[in-house]
Amino acid sequence: MDDKFTSKLSPAVDLWAGTYLVFIALLSVLGNASVLFSAGRRLSMLKAPELLTVNLAVTDIGMALSMYPLSIASAFNHAWMGGDASCLYYGLMGMIFSITSIMTLAVMGMIRFLVTGTPPRKGIKFQKKTISVVISAIWLYACLWAVFPILGWGSYGPEPFGIACSVDWMGYGESLNNATFISTLSVLCTFLPYLVIVFTYFGIAWKLHRAYRSIKSSDIQYTNVERRITLMAVMISSGFLIAWTPYVAVSFWSMRNSQRQGHMAPSVTLLPCLFAKSSTAYNPFIYFFFQRNTGHKLLPFHRHAFSCSDRADSSREGEKEESKVSKNLGFTCFGAGTYETCPGLAGDQSQREMAELG
Repeated sequence: MDDKFTSKLSPAVDLWAGTYLVFIALLSVLGNASVLFSAGRRLSMLKAPELLTVNLAVTDIGMALSMYPLSIASAFNHAWMGGDASCLYYGLMGMIFSITSIMTLAVMGMIRFLVTGTPPRKGIKFQKKTISVVISAIWLYACLWAVFPILGWGSYGPEPFGIACSVDWMGYGESLNNATFISTLSVLCTFLPYLVIVFTYFGIAWKLHRAYRSIKSSDIQYTNVERRITLMAVMISSGFLIAWTPYVAVSFWSMRNSQRQGHMAPSVTLLPCLFAKSSTAYNPFIYFFFQRNTGHKLLPFHRHAFSCSDRADSSREGEKEESKVSKNLGFTCFGAGTYETCPGLAGDQSQREMAELG
């Protein structure tokens, strides 16, 4: 067997890594399958932005099913299985799913930012057809970058620890071909999406802050509501970044110090890779948590705001204001990946009005 495919880790570490990946794979498949099952049960009722959540679940479960079994088998084998062919396959799948994931999150952030309106203006509406076209473009974009190394621009190779494959980061200093590919890939598929994710979610938090201030009343406490909304935005945007930043950092260190690779212990390069894979497992829990709880936490606030409006105006004018506020605040009732109508607000008519905002 080629020495580059021999594990640089001890058998005990390989066993630990393989066991960890089994656990992550099971959580990823079960969690994301639950997201897909939940979406499938109400397929006709899915709103346009929810398709992005479905797409993210597809990428996570796709990565778990197509890549993790090979990593697990190689870890237990104490050497990469399949040689160059399986290494090329693994790198190709990793490139497709990772780029699709980060681009989906970036687009999700942009669409949430545009959908989220501040009173009295509503956010922009999106149709399912538009989101479907965007999702198709994301997959095509990811596949294009994945195919480039096969066509000769850049290359795939084993990770420094020997039991996984990815972009050949250490080839950066070996040729202009690899250097230009890795540099362009880093800018267009890593740094720009990162910036989009961060700025759009904090932009959403600022919009929501302004929206609640615009209807602020002296007897309503907004601090907890705003804190929860901000926490939701930070959790969504930072979860992916925290999982992948160590791997990106180590990869760039390898890229810049390819001649000194021996100074970095194989286990140091292994840990960020395993940590990045955990994002496919905990994403579904974030989605379900905020989807189930955010709307319930905000419901008392909505009712309180509406009752204050009723006391301030006549009965008829108060009903109109309640409908208006309900419509303007409809964007607040969304989970980490979905946009839901708010239960218990002003009857079925308000439900229909707020559904239009999705």
